[in-house]
Amino acid sequence: MTQHEYISIAIAIILGLAITRLLHTVASLIRYREHVVFHWASAVWGLSVMVYILQFWWVGWELRGVDEWLFPHFLVMVLGCTFLYGAAEMALTEPGAGAYDMAQHSQQLGRLSALSMLFYFLVGPYVNIVMYDNPVLPSVIVPLAGIAVMLLMIFMPSRFRLWSVLFALHAIVVLLLTV
Repeated sequence: MTQHEYISIAIAIILGLAITRLLHTVASLIRYREHVVFHWASAVWGLSVMVYILQFWWVGWELRGVDEWLFPHFLVMVLGCTFLYGAAEMALTEPGAGAYDMAQHSQQLGRLSALSMLFYFLVGPYVNIVMYDNPVLPSVIVPLAGIAVMLLMIFMPSRFRLWSVLFALHAIVVLLLTV
């Protein structure tokens, strides 16, 4: 077993839990749909988090080319997965007793999802520059755009609809750059 195979087990477990969390919550929202006030922007936000989870898993395959893994590399990768899990956990929350307004949730606890994504975007430059040996400028600009959107969501949650669209556009750009 190579180092990459060994390390990717931990990454796969955390990312698998994040995917499971999002899918379970979607199932709960469907199950209790009579009590849920659906909002498209919350769905876009949750879908964008899912895109980042799958994208992280996908680009992890390229890390098989890293000859020698150092503990900081492993730690950064696990932290990145953990931040994605946090974003998934808070992106959509299961409805409780009574009415559940998705938009209201997104403007409150959804800010924690944005905070987790903000920390995730801080991991990207390390991976791109140190582990992939990519140029510094593009490795910093793309995450900075994501950080800007997350800061807007955290500090101006009343504009959640707009931020969710910008988040989705950022996810699409990242996919186009990494696929």
